[in-house]
Amino acid sequence: MTTKKILIIFGTRPEAIKMAPLVKELESTPGFTPVVCVTAQHREMLDQVLSFFQIEAQMDLDLMKQGQTLYSLSADLLKGMEAIFRADQYDLVLVHGDTTSALIGALAAYYSKVPIGHVEAGLRTYDKYAPFPEEMNREWIGRVADLHFAPTPQAAEQLRKDNRTEHIYVTGNTGIDAMNWTLKAPFHHPIQNSLRSDTRWVLLTMHRRENWGEPMRQVFEAVKAVVQEHSDLEVIYPVHPNPIVQRAVAEVLGGHERIHLTEPLDVVDLHHIMKRSYIVLTDSGGIQEEAPALGKPVLVLREKTERPEV
Repeated sequence: MTTKKILIIFGTRPEAIKMAPLVKELESTPGFTPVVCVTAQHREMLDQVLSFFQIEAQMDLDLMKQGQTLYSLSADLLKGMEAIFRADQYDLVLVHGDTTSALIGALAAYYSKVPIGHVEAGLRTYDKYAPFPEEMNREWIGRVADLHFAPTPQAAEQLRKDNRTEHIYVTGNTGIDAMNWTLKAPFHHPIQNSLRSDTRWVLLTMHRRENWGEPMRQVFEAVKAVVQEHSDLEVIYPVHPNPIVQRAVAEVLGGHERIHLTEPLDVVDLHHIMKRSYIVLTDSGGIQEEAPALGKPVLVLREKTERPEV
């Protein structure tokens, strides 16, 4: 039987979480051979997800570097992709969302004249700098994609407004599919032992490039003030490894007994903490979707969001 070889490209933890259910489904479906290529745009956080979902990457570009810029990352990605497409033939390339890995993966597939499927298509803020560079990344991917997998009817409608009138499929959110796996796993993180039993948990995440600097500092100052005013609140903040974020966090939030700064959580612990939280504060796209699915209120720490359904 002839099988279709599907190249699946991703590099960040959110991409891996949302592509994992798709990889597992393709692995179990006759007629398809999924080939996973990771760019390792987020190395350690990516590996956590691959390990949990028992996904083996057939190709690993391992491109994460200290001090990496969008210029250098894009150039390294395109060079790595060229070697991949020259080495083998693929029937379809799948990319997810709006990362630089997704953009360059789609561009390389276009250069190689391989059909492109865009998972989580149609999200828009219509402001090219919010979020940056993600808004333009997903618009450019939409221009070259052959199949558009929109998570919601509203995302599908936005594709039609962009004159993408064919091959649009409303598929739902694969991140919610992934959460149905993770919440079945046990929760063992030691943070449980550091929190009082009579407090309300607040999950905080913030890392986006457009929030660096003064916007981030203002949010942190506000969070600190609210915690000081309400003694029954405890904040759990898994801090992104980016040095710019870490410095800002340490400067404002460090040393407070009810603000718990942790290393990035694995996906199981993150989802369990989210499920137990009173409220979620985030600038993450994925968490904006996951928390409402768990019935949790979300304060979106951004000027604009591509997920107005939230």
